[in-house]
Amino acid sequence: MNTRKLGRSDLMITPIGFGAWAVGGPWQFGWGEQSDRDSIAAIHQALEFGVNWIDTAAIYGLGHSEEVVAKALRDWTGKRPYVFTKCGMVWNEKGEAGYSLRAESIRRECEASLRRLEVDAIDLYQIHWPVDNLAETAEGWTTMAELQKEGKVRWIGVSNFSVQELQKAKGIAPVTSLQPPYSLVRRDAEKDLLPFCEHENIGVIVYSPMASGLLTGAMTHERIAKLPAGDWRRDNPDFQEPKLSQNLTLVDRLRAIGARQGKSPGEVAIAWTLRNPAVTGAIVGARNAKQVDGIIGGATFRLTRQEITELEAGE
Repeated sequence: MNTRKLGRSDLMITPIGFGAWAVGGPWQFGWGEQSDRDSIAAIHQALEFGVNWIDTAAIYGLGHSEEVVAKALRDWTGKRPYVFTKCGMVWNEKGEAGYSLRAESIRRECEASLRRLEVDAIDLYQIHWPVDNLAETAEGWTTMAELQKEGKVRWIGVSNFSVQELQKAKGIAPVTSLQPPYSLVRRDAEKDLLPFCEHENIGVIVYSPMASGLLTGAMTHERIAKLPAGDWRRDNPDFQEPKLSQNLTLVDRLRAIGARQGKSPGEVAIAWTLRNPAVTGAIVGARNAKQVDGIIGGATFRLTRQEITELEAGE
C-alpha cells in the first residue's frame, strides 16, 4: 500500500487508517456494546493488509478504545503502526462528556493517554474539538506545542476546526493536520477547509468517509430501526427521514459502480473522498475482521471521472 506524507511532518501514512471510535464500546456517543476480541481481530486484520496508522481518542468509551488499541499492539508482532489520539473531551464521575482545553486538563489527558496506550510518545496528538472561548482554544494549542517540545507527542494536529480557528492556531505553532468530517453526504469541507489546508500544506485525515456506516451497503430501513439503544446513530438526522431514503438511493449508485469494479459500496465511498488532492488519508472504522475485508480496497481503488460524475449526480 502506498503512503503519503502528512503535512510537514515525517509521518508517511497509508491512504486509510483504522478508526477506533466504535471499538470503545458504549458511552454517551458510542456504538453500543462491542466485543474486545472482535475489535482486536479487526485491528490486526487492518495491519495485515498494510494499514500503518490507528486513530483513537481518550473519550471513545471513556478510555476503553485506547486500552483496546494497546492490547491489540501488545500482541502484534509486525511493524508497529503510528498511533494517533485526541484530547479536549473529558468526562466526569457519572460518565458525562464535556470539553476543556485548559493547560492543566490537556496535560492530565496526555499522561493518561500515554499510560493507556502504553507508549512513550504519541505520534499525532490532536485537539478533538475547539471550544467557544478563543482564549481557551489558544491556551490548549499552546500547551500542545509545549508537549511536542517536551517529547511527549511527536506531532500536533486538530479536529473539527474552522479556517479561522486554523489561522489562529497556526499563529501560535505549526498545525500538522486537520481532521474534518467528509463524505458524499457531508461535503461542506470542500468550500474553504480543504483548499486552505492544501494551500498551507496542512495534512488532512477525514473521518466518517462512509458516513458512520450509512454508505457501506449494509444499512437498510429495517436494520436502522433495530439499532441498539446505545447507538448514537439512532438520533442522527442522516439515519432518519427524509434524509435516510435519499442516502440509501446514493448507496444504490455506490453499489452499481462497485459491482462493475468488484468493489463494495463502502470501498467506492472511501475512494471518492481520497480522490480530492487535499485529502491525505481517510479514517475507516471496523468492529470485526470481516468488516475490514469489505473496506480495505478503498485505499487503492481509483474512480474514473465518469464514475465521480455518476456518484455526484444527485447532489
